[in-house]
Amino acid sequence: MRAGLFWLNDRQWARIEPHLPRGLTGPDRDDDRRTVSGIIHMLQSGARWRDCPREYGPYTTIYNRFNRWAKRGRWCAIFEALAKPGEDGVVLSLDSTSIKAHRCASGGKGGSTIKQSAARAEAARQKSMR
Repeated sequence: MRAGLFWLNDRQWARIEPHLPRGLTGPDRDDDRRTVSGIIHMLQSGARWRDCPREYGPYTTIYNRFNRWAKRGRWCAIFEALAKPGEDGVVLSLDSTSIKAHRCASGGKGGSTIKQSAARAEAARQKSMR
């Protein structure tokens, strides 16, 4: 295993496993623990799904599982199960203060136009006449 990757430990996995879907029709799912660990890693890192490390499996599987479960509201139950204080007294805090913006999000059509404040504009007009 490569350093810097996130893997759910046994205690964390025991908390979220009851919240995973069971008895679904269709082909067997990939290793859920590996896939969920990959999803959490990608959410923590903020990287593009395409850049998901290979250790977690195909990035398309990671993204599709996240997307489908998000539409069905499964992540709320999973993250609530992870956030509950356990016997070990550890409390998990989920923080979303880091928000990425696309490089063209700084302004409207034509880019950003920086305008001077009215006071600076007035001061710039006053020129001394020597």
